Amino acid sequence: MKVNVVMPKMGESLNEGTIIEWHKSVGDKVKKDEIIYEITTDKVDTEIPSPVDGVIVEIKVKEHETVPVDTVVAVIETDETVAESGESKLEEENVSKVFNEKKKNIMNEYDFAVKKKEKVENKFLSPLVLNIASKENIPIEKVRKIKGTGVNGRITKKDILNYIASREKIYKTAPDIRINEDDEIISMDTTRKLIMEQMVTSRDKAVHVTSVTEVNMGVIHNFLQKNKKRFLEEENIKLTYTTFIAHAVINAVKEFPLINSQISGNKIIVKPHVNLGIAVALEPNGLVVPNLKKSENLSMRGLAKGIAELGFNARNKKLKPEDVQEGTFSITNYGVFGVELGTPIINYPEVAILGVGSIVKKPVVIEVDGADVIAIKPMLYLTLSHDHRLIDGMLAGKFLNSVKKRLENFDLTNV
Repeated sequence: MKVNVVMPKMGESLNEGTIIEWHKSVGDKVKKDEIIYEITTDKVDTEIPSPVDGVIVEIKVKEHETVPVDTVVAVIETDETVAESGESKLEEENVSKVFNEKKKNIMNEYDFAVKKKEKVENKFLSPLVLNIASKENIPIEKVRKIKGTGVNGRITKKDILNYIASREKIYKTAPDIRINEDDEIISMDTTRKLIMEQMVTSRDKAVHVTSVTEVNMGVIHNFLQKNKKRFLEEENIKLTYTTFIAHAVINAVKEFPLINSQISGNKIIVKPHVNLGIAVALEPNGLVVPNLKKSENLSMRGLAKGIAELGFNARNKKLKPEDVQEGTFSITNYGVFGVELGTPIINYPEVAILGVGSIVKKPVVIEVDGADVIAIKPMLYLTLSHDHRLIDGMLAGKFLNSVKKRLENFDLTNV
């Protein structure tokens, strides 16, 4: 029996994926749930397992090729003993059922676009492309003229986004870049391209303003110096500064819930839960922001474990699509790279992101028994980038000061 392996649908809004790497070749034996290839989408990179035991007899989609979901990318032939069993037949039926359901999901999500779908000049306009064109007020006759790079010349999401970017002509006066013979030319990988698109979207959609405060991390620094090793050895919990900062942020969000919101047209959508995003740097040059769902319900130990798990899964391509969806507020810690101060870009459609710098011992003025004295303290810069369409300077300042006070006077009984 032959079983088709298809491009999976890794999220409600995703209609295509790109194969990064094949782990198996034609003729290789595979076990059920053994990783056979990796894909990337505009949400997450992930590894795809085999649905059955068998032998790969055909690979239909090459590495770095982008195809729509449900496209057959490979064919696996099961051995005769498995093929004759009822279990194998059930497996085939289950695989078929799953992906038939996913086909329905595509059409349900873009119901508006489905009603308008049409073929223009022998080019099929997908619901996603029509939806983007509608939101950006691009006439259909303009869409017709876009050169499609998809299957059979189909206009893809990337094609229409590239058209939008070129239409804006942001750098009208920028000279052409001169390439010399000794210059090294590196093609952007898919992940980098997607990050670039997300950054441009955030820059163009959100009105970025930055506020900064400096925090005395002495209380937390001293606690970690004494207890960090014990927590790791006795409870297998990796307590870090990020754990404490996350805890302070979550409680500050409860105090100022507008920070935990999004903008939709003329409406403000205040989120009921803090889905806290933790930016994770990926080698050699990438970034992903998975989030802890309902983080306000987690204890300090729960936060520490959750943050560590997100980081591990991100670096080992184990994230699930839902891990990077529906975030409400994000933290990015560039301090781990020795950077003291930065101005992060908002993880759109969120309205704020907290940048965390490196902790540096500095001479500071403190008050002791009513007198000012100079002391050496571990100091930290916190940067809040916020969308000025919604978050004004007053709210940003109050939120930052709330985080600062919570860190400088951390209640260690909560640890």
